[in-house]
Amino acid sequence: MDLSIGEVAERSGLSVHALRFYEREGLFANPVRRLSNGRRIYHEEDLEWLAICTKLRSSGMSLATIRQYIDLVRQGPGNEHERLELLSRHANHVEEQIQELQKALAVMRHKVRIYEDHLVRGEADGLWNPSHPGRR
Repeated sequence: MDLSIGEVAERSGLSVHALRFYEREGLFANPVRRLSNGRRIYHEEDLEWLAICTKLRSSGMSLATIRQYIDLVRQGPGNEHERLELLSRHANHVEEQIQELQKALAVMRHKVRIYEDHLVRGEADGLWNPSHPGRR
């Protein structure tokens, strides 16, 4: 089933502008097909790829690395080990980011508990103030 750029935007949650950007940057697994009048035509597999691509992007994968992955996929069978290595490296990076975010979240939760406790006790003036050393 052929899909217009507007339909793909609606179904993918990406803007028409973002879809054109993805195309310009070579981020589609297959080249975007066009009708004789220049209108872009997409297919279901384009939507499936966009779902993967946007997850890679939102996880912090660079455009260059996504392009590298796409290039490997386009080459077809025989480079699966390279694809696996690329994806494994990125998965490890994401796991490290998650661990750092969990540490940051623990600090935030600790500070929230301190503020809540001080506010409940009416001791907000006892909270840390850089101009008054010795306070939290």
